[in-house]
This record gives sequence, C-alpha cells and structure tokens, in this order.
Amino acid sequence: MKISILTLFPQMFEGPFNYSIVKNAINKKLVTISFVNLRDFGIGPHKIVDDKPYGGGVGMVLRVDVVEKAIESTKDKNLSAKSQKVILLDPRGKTFDQKKAKQLARLKHLILVCGHYEGIDERIANFVDEKISIGDFILTGGEIPAMIITDSVVRLITGTLKKKATQIESFSPYLEYPQYTKPRLYKNYSVSKVLLLGDHKKIEEWRKKASLAYTKKLRPDLLKK
Repeated sequence: MKISILTLFPQMFEGPFNYSIVKNAINKKLVTISFVNLRDFGIGPHKIVDDKPYGGGVGMVLRVDVVEKAIESTKDKNLSAKSQKVILLDPRGKTFDQKKAKQLARLKHLILVCGHYEGIDERIANFVDEKISIGDFILTGGEIPAMIITDSVVRLITGTLKKKATQIESFSPYLEYPQYTKPRLYKNYSVSKVLLLGDHKKIEEWRKKASLAYTKKLRPDLLKK
C-alpha cells in the first residue's frame, strides 16, 4: 500500500512514522509513505499557495488551483478509482472510525490532503472523493489527523501485526475487555481470579461480559449502532 500526504509542513512528520508499528510496516515493505509539499505547486516565483477570502474574513484560504494540481500530480494513473482514494481532512467531514480505517486499509493508494490556515477553497470538494473528520473539535491543520489516520490504517494492513491481533480490539464491535499483568496484587487492587485459573472457556466468557459492561458504561452510543 502507498500513502501520500499533501501538506504545507512535511517536516511535522519526521518523528511519528520513524518508530513502532508504522516503522516496522515500512521496513517490511508493506507500506510506503510519501509527503507532497503543497508549496511546490505554488503560484509565481514566491510559490503563493493562499489568498484572502472573497467577502472578507479573518485569515487566509488555500487556493483550489494549487491543491488540485498537487492532487493530480500525486495520483497513480495506473490505478482504478476503487483502489485509490483522495481524502480531504476537514472538520465538516464524516467522523473517522474503525470501520472506515478497515475500508481505507484495503486500498492500494491513499491520498490525504491536509488543510491549513482558514481551510481550502470550497471548490476543492469537486476534486476529492470524501471528507473525513477525527472529531468535533478544531485543530490548526490536517497534519495531526493525517498522522492518526495513517497509524490506524497501517496497523490493519495484512502482515503488519500478528495474525488475528486486530480481531479482539476495541470497537470490534464493543470496547476491549480489561487487561492485567504482574503483580497479582497491587496496593489492595487484585486481578480477577478467573484469569488465574487457566480455564480458557471461563476466561472467554468473563472477557465477553467485561467487554459488554465497559461498553454500556463508557460508550453506550456504540450499542445503538
């Protein structure tokens, strides 16, 4: 799989993908991650990428012609529309979740477009496949959401993690059951006895009940889905 991230600040990504699971996936050649600097497609000798909004307002808006050229330059002309998607990171988009992560992990090429400043000219919607938000809050730009989406997608690529490792995680379909390790007793807090008996059937039953109880208490909205 290939992931291309279109951004004004590629230097922001120097650290997050150089460690842990994403780094392992890159080393295994399961994924390649590239960064496209929007400034390279800027207008004129000063590489202008933004301008004042029509109608007035605070801040600057990224130009549609600049971003659209970057998108077209990044697309793999040998791939079909089904295997390649352009995602605009936008607080007005559909909220990102595990189901969407699984869908994106099946692509051959994922293009993430990071907005910045006061956003991108609205006409960019005609040149992307969909808009995604990571939650109901505002960030400075789309770079951090791009990191989050990339991490969640890469770990789902076949071969990145051990087989079946992602089948028992949170949101599949409930919150994950609680996990414990040594010491068995810590400051009067102990581990559930059922986990210590070696009865795998009872352990499985306990985990299912705990998972459902956690979901009811912390995320009842998941049960409504």
